Amino acid sequence: MLEASLSKNDKKAYWFIGIFSVVVFGVVVALSKFKLDVDPGFDVHIFAKIDAFVNGTVAILLVFALWAVRSGKYKLHRQVMLTAMVLSIIFLISYIAHHLLAGEAKFGDADHNGIVSVAEKTAVGTVRYFYYAVLATHIILAAIILPFILFTAYRGLTSEWPAHRRLAKYTWPLWLYVAVTGPVVYFMISPYYT
Repeated sequence: MLEASLSKNDKKAYWFIGIFSVVVFGVVVALSKFKLDVDPGFDVHIFAKIDAFVNGTVAILLVFALWAVRSGKYKLHRQVMLTAMVLSIIFLISYIAHHLLAGEAKFGDADHNGIVSVAEKTAVGTVRYFYYAVLATHIILAAIILPFILFTAYRGLTSEWPAHRRLAKYTWPLWLYVAVTGPVVYFMISPYYT
């Protein structure tokens, strides 16, 4: 096992993780209310492509990190997980930029007028229900998972291995689900970007 990279200070960790998680959640919720009316001079949906790529990469890293820890390669596991966390921060910045510049797209809105007509709903059929089920679970779990990721990382960085393993049993599969469904949501909604 690895030595601690952080000094244990649960009180500070709880405060930091709690405040950071609430701020991120608040910013993401507020995004639905704002859209900047600017023309940056490039296709703003590049940020959505970046998000899909980053999420897919994080999913691969999570699987690789699981293999590393099960193989006893603890240093590699730590490096891969920290890389996944850094990529998640890049994802968040790109996600915010995309929503501020592009606004919301509506699934099935083939004519890009902001309204999904009965004919457009009929055209996408039951795929619409699948999309919304994946989207809803992705959003809910993405909102819930952040503090779990941070607490799991904190327990690992302070070398509290039993607590780290207990948390990781729940954190890892939920984070993997969010990372995998992110690109699925992107590929399903991207035809309706304006």
